[in-house]
Amino acid sequence: MQSMCGIQQENQTIITHFLLLGFDDLQDLQLFLFLLFLMIYIVTMTGNILIIGLVASDHHLHTPMYFFVGNLSCLETCYSSIILPRMLVSLLTGDGLISVKGCIVQFWFFGFLAATECYLLAVMSYDRYLAVCKPLHYISLMDTRCCIQLVLVSWLSGMVMVTTITLKMSQLNFCAPSEMNHFFCDFMPLMKHICCGSHLLLLFSFVTTSVATFPPFLLTLASYISIITTILRIPSAIGKKKAFSTCSTHLIVVTIFYGTLIVVYMHPDTVALNKISKFVSLFYTVFTPLFNPLIYSLRNKEVSKSLKRAVRKYVIFKKLEVISV
Repeated sequence: MQSMCGIQQENQTIITHFLLLGFDDLQDLQLFLFLLFLMIYIVTMTGNILIIGLVASDHHLHTPMYFFVGNLSCLETCYSSIILPRMLVSLLTGDGLISVKGCIVQFWFFGFLAATECYLLAVMSYDRYLAVCKPLHYISLMDTRCCIQLVLVSWLSGMVMVTTITLKMSQLNFCAPSEMNHFFCDFMPLMKHICCGSHLLLLFSFVTTSVATFPPFLLTLASYISIITTILRIPSAIGKKKAFSTCSTHLIVVTIFYGTLIVVYMHPDTVALNKISKFVSLFYTVFTPLFNPLIYSLRNKEVSKSLKRAVRKYVIFKKLEVISV
């Protein structure tokens, strides 16, 4: 196998840099896209950091559900910072050049955070399952120690999964052309530039990701089937509405995240669909981190009340500060 790869690489040019084409096919909209994504990035960072601050400071939000929401917001803050700043620079300056090592590092962070989100969403669905289907046992089952352990397992599992794939990838060479028709270093675009050994890496990554991500996906699916079944058994309409409101926000996030991932990674490898997948991937890389704080804050009364309390405390503090001066 090594000799075959050596023969193939002799006839190809090994590259050290990629040129991310991004949205080069929309030259007339570069400034508009820059301003749009800049606004999205500012709102995303502000919203997620605000949720992290509220969850950490307000004792009314010191519950398992908001502990997981705070972790998800922390993840989305990192997620956006891996993708958007580099894309904004490219849109503003037209410079999409990135080293192969830098590209692999970006893929590692992206893969780590995406895999961790799969686990966190599964944990959050299990939390909602216990709250709706096992309300009498919820407090005893979902205690502080259990919450911390579930979050740590989620972060560590995501890291281990993507690290094994990235280590295999970093041992391979990448060949010309250097142009990558994407706005960040995703797995499939990287695979197309591997000189030799891409089929083995693809098989290895398929097995690894299947073992690592199918269980949380199935847990999420099973949890919501149980939740919906339990809600339908509630006799009163008010009871159904109250029960569904506890998990509807999470269900929206899960649908957007998994739905777009399935579209991007399960479609046939054709030129037309590859162009579409680049735009669809915006949903799980750019819009999902934006939607999370908007969904959890605007649709959630407890978060809204917490924000009002924080604003009142800030106003009172400023008034006392002025009086003391």
